[in-house]
Amino acid sequence: MSNRTFTMIKPDATSKGHTGAILDQIIKAGFSIKAMKWTSLTNEKAGEFYAVHKERPFYGELVTFMSSGPIVAAILEKENAVADFRKLIGATNPAQAEEGTIRKNFAASVGENAVHGSDSDENAAIEGNFFFSNLERF
Repeated sequence: MSNRTFTMIKPDATSKGHTGAILDQIIKAGFSIKAMKWTSLTNEKAGEFYAVHKERPFYGELVTFMSSGPIVAAILEKENAVADFRKLIGATNPAQAEEGTIRKNFAASVGENAVHGSDSDENAAIEGNFFFSNLERF
């Protein structure tokens, strides 16, 4: 089990000015930031990142949304990082997310749900490698 996970603060949250508040909530939950960058995804790169969803009906909309504005990508560290971060962000649907979770606090809908969080140790490594070289990690 890894103690690292990957997250992205999505374009809806960055455009509404929630980046600092989301990072503050992450840090207060005991995560340390091991890599972070403010960047954007082209349609091609968003499609590559979300290729696992290519056959799903929402894929095109997801790619368009994720390339619509800046994102903040980060590698986070904490014991039991993946599971603890998934709990911190809450359900994909903010209406079903628990009080105090990032999505309850900052997400508008299932599609515009403020943050991405890796769903496994394996995907956390793959997703972190998509955005960060070894020289960018601490």
